[in-house]
Amino acid sequence: MRIIAVDDEELALNRLMTAIQQAAPEAELHGFFYPEDALAFLQSNGCDVAFLDVEMADTDGVTLARQLKERNPDVNIIFATGFSHYLGAAFELHASGYLTKPITADKVRRELAELRRPVVPGKRVRMQTFGNFEVYVDGEPLEFKYSRTKELLAYLVDRQGALCTMGEIQAVLFEDEMGHESYIKSLRRDLQVTLDEAGCGGVLVKQWGKLAVQPKAFDCDYYDWRDGRREGLSYQGEYMTQYSWGEYTNALLAGAE
Repeated sequence: MRIIAVDDEELALNRLMTAIQQAAPEAELHGFFYPEDALAFLQSNGCDVAFLDVEMADTDGVTLARQLKERNPDVNIIFATGFSHYLGAAFELHASGYLTKPITADKVRRELAELRRPVVPGKRVRMQTFGNFEVYVDGEPLEFKYSRTKELLAYLVDRQGALCTMGEIQAVLFEDEMGHESYIKSLRRDLQVTLDEAGCGGVLVKQWGKLAVQPKAFDCDYYDWRDGRREGLSYQGEYMTQYSWGEYTNALLAGAE
């Protein structure tokens, strides 16, 4: 379980994180003073639960909660505050919980036991690269509006987390044909929207004019094979067979056997 905690007061954040650590010692926990840092982390890594202070200097927890849910609709929001008059806003946002300060491990433990969206152990997203490239979320194939969107994601997976420029992506997907800039923008939008709607927007890493995947956000047979975790995997000399640009990686895989 990946948890983030956001509070702009150092002492309050430390107390909140201590309570979370005591309640869920097995969880991966990240604390943030600044809402923009929490948003950037969720965009790149995803998270299952967000504990948010309501009243902060530059923004409020309700606004931050909306922004987090725009990026990951399945995130469980738990407000941590000394006030009770935000209950209505929490209800409208379908928050998972509402803690009043002082925060204790027992309070946190009770909220984590009653999450609106229970956390399923293991990663939700699986990328299959041996044979044809396929994407699965919770065991179901993920469908995109455009077939090229799937190819865009496949290429990002092949690049193993390296940031790729829009020019590089266009050159690969359209074999150096020019004039596809607007289509590339549509593919990028379709990729982000589809992942967000599936609750796994953290798979995608975005920078100005660049895209990548976050390898830690999903399972992938290619990555497991590369790292020596080969039990239950079978590479039969085929890698992303529907894409000609995958032949280079396939040759590397064949040579490494």
